[in-house]
Amino acid sequence: MEQQRPGGKRHVAALILARGGSKGIPLKNIKMLAGVPLLGWVLRAAVDSDVFDSVWVSTDHDEIEKVAKSWGAQVHRRSPEVSRDSSSSLETILEFVRLNPEVDVICHIQATSPCLHPFHVKEAVAMITEQGYDSVFAVVRRHQFRWKEVKKDSGELTVPFNIDPLYRPRRQDWDGELCENGSFYFGTKEILQKSGCLQAGKIAYYEMLPEYSVDIDVDIDWPVAEQRVLRYGYFGRNTPEVACMTIIQVSGCLTDGRVYLSTAGEEMVTLNTKDTTAIRKLQAEGVEVVLLTSAEDPVSQALADRLAKRTGCQVVQVGNQPLDDLEPIVKQKKLEWKDVAYMGNEDVDTKCLNLAGLSAVPKDAPVEAINAAKYTCHSRGGLGAVREFADHILLQKQKAKSQMAQDRIDRHNF
Repeated sequence: MEQQRPGGKRHVAALILARGGSKGIPLKNIKMLAGVPLLGWVLRAAVDSDVFDSVWVSTDHDEIEKVAKSWGAQVHRRSPEVSRDSSSSLETILEFVRLNPEVDVICHIQATSPCLHPFHVKEAVAMITEQGYDSVFAVVRRHQFRWKEVKKDSGELTVPFNIDPLYRPRRQDWDGELCENGSFYFGTKEILQKSGCLQAGKIAYYEMLPEYSVDIDVDIDWPVAEQRVLRYGYFGRNTPEVACMTIIQVSGCLTDGRVYLSTAGEEMVTLNTKDTTAIRKLQAEGVEVVLLTSAEDPVSQALADRLAKRTGCQVVQVGNQPLDDLEPIVKQKKLEWKDVAYMGNEDVDTKCLNLAGLSAVPKDAPVEAINAAKYTCHSRGGLGAVREFADHILLQKQKAKSQMAQDRIDRHNF
């Protein structure tokens, strides 16, 4: 029998296997899916479930290790012997158990199931810790008629496996069949070591609804998977921030920071059409956009007017402390700073970057500004950084809508 901790408490560990050598999609486990690394979706659900004594990622790759730790996981650095293309998941799990003898219940969660929610995990773990099952795995109900495969030129004829063609049932008259959906496999250490697998002893299944059964190993169409995750994924305990107003510094964010002078003395700047298009997308979604020019680096009124006309934005000149000039504007619009998205690129922007619900800096911003921002763009100022931040803002808005829709779902009468 398993040795339990004092008081009968068993150590329950979540384990996500994330090898670096994915053949289908390179580094698939940390590829961004709807703004979050694929691995991050299941780690967030595992951590927020509050049922695990430890949460682990088993990997052989440095970048995956960094992502895992940033999402709150411990890392099992797997050996070369279980990191080969031919290595099985079971071999890695057995190595993990051998190196972590304090673990009593192993909850193997697949990184490729990003629609997993904390309630799925809680209910499945309870089936082991409270109801006495040795192993529990996730299934989904499918209504698909199956036929025997026939090899070409074999002379065989196909036959039905689960249907009588004379009496094809309607969907509502047939319960369907239970199929593994690959989300998770939970089992006790005792049953794993005794049987050599996580599906043995007193076995039970945990049924998940089809909308939560997304498997990236199969559904490799990333944009389609993103739409499923945005509709049914778990976004964390807190509702994503939604911006009602976006404030953007012109110099160094909307432009590359350079001002050109014509031979006639006229000031000119360059704008990236990707960025101006992104501003219009924000406006179309009901997000007001305000552009800032600085008294420390002023632009001519004529140039400010042209910027306003081209972008449809209010252009405001601020002093060496932008917060002092922006506070009255935020209050006038009856907003709080959590309702504001702010993009700056200088040290003087740090107060606004800290206060704003969403904030960003271009890739080439100074370190102090980068440390204050909640998001650092991959693009430089004037070269698509505004577009990148706008996409981030709209993604948060879409996530918030999805979460509100999920809250309205009656899971028993979906």
